[in-house]
Amino acid sequence: MSDTEFRLERLASPSGADLAIHTHDATATPRGIVHINHGLAEHAGRYARMAAQLAGRGYHVIAQDHRGHGATTSSDGGPRRFADENGWDKLMQDVAAVHTEARRRWPGLPLVIFGHSMGSVIAFNHILRAPDSVTAAAIWNGNMALGPLKGVMRLVLFFEALFGGGKLATSHTLDTLTFKAWNKRFPEGRSDADWLSRDTDEVDAYVNDPLSGWPSTVSLWRDFLTGVAHAEDDSKLAALPKALPMHLIAGSKDPATEGGKSMQALAKRLKKAGLTDVRLEVLKNFRHETMNEIGRDAQIDAFADWLDRVTG
Repeated sequence: MSDTEFRLERLASPSGADLAIHTHDATATPRGIVHINHGLAEHAGRYARMAAQLAGRGYHVIAQDHRGHGATTSSDGGPRRFADENGWDKLMQDVAAVHTEARRRWPGLPLVIFGHSMGSVIAFNHILRAPDSVTAAAIWNGNMALGPLKGVMRLVLFFEALFGGGKLATSHTLDTLTFKAWNKRFPEGRSDADWLSRDTDEVDAYVNDPLSGWPSTVSLWRDFLTGVAHAEDDSKLAALPKALPMHLIAGSKDPATEGGKSMQALAKRLKKAGLTDVRLEVLKNFRHETMNEIGRDAQIDAFADWLDRVTG
């Protein structure tokens, strides 16, 4: 499928952002809607193949470039950051706006929110804020089990802002401690992004994409840690309906999730909170990007099977 089939449009968000949204209408009898939230330092256009596969199973797909990413713009922010102030809250307003747009376009259909990596934290925060707005949630390849490490990361960001030019400075230290450190765990040494997938064509596409793979600002990292802190707060889980279906996936070779341990921890938290429909799978030998890994088609089909069940 060509990227042009994943239509690029604009949507004004109440937060003040001019969102780039990507949509794909269902190409089979419509069963539901999937709202995709992409990861850090990438964009929604990278999900075109996944969108086409889900559309073929009867799902309308909508995804936005988050603030600071892709083709989205805002008067209160800029590249590689969410906003000048209150970035996480404004990001979540954008998610809600896309949800509203999905309901307007395709009324009456079940709506499932999906998030990968940073997008998983975004999607999880959305269901904590608006648990009745979704039929189900798919939380893939995220780490919401940082614990005390968040404090260490904030300290690093404090000194980078102090000596590096303020909150708009690039956080080279966290880039080194995350993306670059994760990549060193893989011996092939082909690129700076081998940790994403065993599929070298997908890795090369990411590396050669000017809208992907960049180091984030202090501002964006600070806002992201705010979202992680919300997601790690067990007291917020009481808001979730006990029967809300949750689809959790991780790769056994994904350094960002410690080989799936962070997703296992999330599943345990959800079950302890009383949720009764939690599906967790740690995929053998998969790295970070399930939707771009070798064996991806079978996994997206299995996800669509799950969607068929939870949307009725």
